[in-house]
Amino acid sequence: MMWLRRISLFILVNFLVMMTIGIVMRLLGLDNFFAERGIDYGSLMVFCLVWGFGGAFISLMVSRWAAKTFNGVQVINPENPGSQDERWLLETVHRLARTAGLETMPEVGFYNSPDPNAFATGPGRDSALVAVSSGLFQMMDKDEIEGVLGHELTHVVNGDMVTMALLQGVINSFVIFLSYAVTMAISRGNNNRREGFSIGDYFIRMALQMLFGILGMIPLMAFSRWREFRADAGSARLSGKTKMINALRALQRAYERPAQVAPEPATVAAFKISSRDGFSLFASHPPLEKRIERLQSASLVASED
Repeated sequence: MMWLRRISLFILVNFLVMMTIGIVMRLLGLDNFFAERGIDYGSLMVFCLVWGFGGAFISLMVSRWAAKTFNGVQVINPENPGSQDERWLLETVHRLARTAGLETMPEVGFYNSPDPNAFATGPGRDSALVAVSSGLFQMMDKDEIEGVLGHELTHVVNGDMVTMALLQGVINSFVIFLSYAVTMAISRGNNNRREGFSIGDYFIRMALQMLFGILGMIPLMAFSRWREFRADAGSARLSGKTKMINALRALQRAYERPAQVAPEPATVAAFKISSRDGFSLFASHPPLEKRIERLQSASLVASED
């Protein structure tokens, strides 16, 4: 029934977006303006939704492939794990996944990077990938790594990948719609304007899309930061509060060193355990000290070893 809930949520979100766009157009008087110019604003709304959600969900569907391709993730074969570290990693992820109630075990992999990090990605709970860097094994002990794995599996259990795609789709739709609507409003006074968009309108629309896109990142990253706090709490319940706190402290020590990390694809960056960014409206992760403070003050039922 999970697929039915996802489809229902997708339909509901699209319906609410269309209603909101319709209300905004009526308040701004753009519905009459479009009607006078023979523009079907209903078709414009559908166009914005298709492009807005289409891009977000294509990114979601190819997220596992992108992670493997651009990060060089090597998926561990469950039938033949190879080294002892690979076997331990696979068994730990599967144990935590069963504890979390996942019916389908995620793919487990590793990639070469000095950055002590890990991420979870994929289009859903039954098609997820959990990967860790070589730097994580070099800079953390196994208890700390288990805390990191619990964090990433909580992202999978909570369906954060799908939720982020839905939110990104909403923001994309509004960015596209507002860029068109404001461009048309700016062009209202031009009585000699030809039918359709001029070259000047095109550049105005592109500039507005960039501006609204930047502004749209603020609520998206606010949700991302809140989601990280929730994943920390989930890891504390799965693997133990102490393990998660110690993992965050290990990241603090590691991030005191200069970064030696190549840029990563957007489908992966937001789902890593942490980032080097300080606090800002555009940061995908809260500061590590804030995450540690939140965990220390939380009352959680954790499976301490």
